[in-house]
Amino acid sequence: MWNRTAKVVLAGIAALTVSSALRAQMGREPGAAPPATATAAALAPEHDLSGIWNMRAAPAQRKFLNYTFTLEPPEMTPWATEKYLAAKPSNGPRSHPLKETDDPILRSCLPAGVPRIYLQPVPLQIVHTPKAILIIYEHDHMVRQVFVDGRAHPADLTPTYMGHSIGRWDGDTLVVDTAGFNDKTWLDRDGRQHSDQLHVIERLQRADRDNMTIDITMEDPKALVKPWNVVLHFQLKPGWDILEQSCGDDASFEDFEK
Repeated sequence: MWNRTAKVVLAGIAALTVSSALRAQMGREPGAAPPATATAAALAPEHDLSGIWNMRAAPAQRKFLNYTFTLEPPEMTPWATEKYLAAKPSNGPRSHPLKETDDPILRSCLPAGVPRIYLQPVPLQIVHTPKAILIIYEHDHMVRQVFVDGRAHPADLTPTYMGHSIGRWDGDTLVVDTAGFNDKTWLDRDGRQHSDQLHVIERLQRADRDNMTIDITMEDPKALVKPWNVVLHFQLKPGWDILEQSCGDDASFEDFEK
């Protein structure tokens, strides 16, 4: 359960990470640079992304990664542009008061969707099983199954918030293909929206034992003129645990403006 400071962070009053005081208390200091080492970085284990990871903003991303993925906006269709301009986000330069926002997470506690869930300022855990790779997000304790048993997407996919994910290894990179989305989530926290034609490809690769990149490509012919590609950086946190966080416990965000 988040305390008052962490909730305000989610509402967009703070920057990318949960308050430094709370994270320090939990042994988490997301703003700190990785410790310097005198030796070369340890090699990444082969075909293994296991562990708890926290997003680490590259210097060029620090000014905007609390509300969107890239400073250069994607080229949107007229349909998506109209929806974007009408949206009332609570984060970024177009932010609105919490009582006015129509952000689907803050207003209705809906699942974040992919890839927006990566912008929620909490860590994730990756767990390998023979059938699927599980991605457990601390945000609302959301779990994704990335099926790695060779199956394809079902022909009759039921649209969902997080979509249907299948994965395969391409060398040392896990390629995750996700389709079957509904149109009820945002692509980011700035109000960019998508249709049920959204298709997301994620490429997860460990640069070494302690660092991972996720290269994300979003395709949506109804919303995006061309694919939107972003690259996120993550750092392994061996001493962390995934905590319990429930949006339902934090539904009355407007209380913080009283």
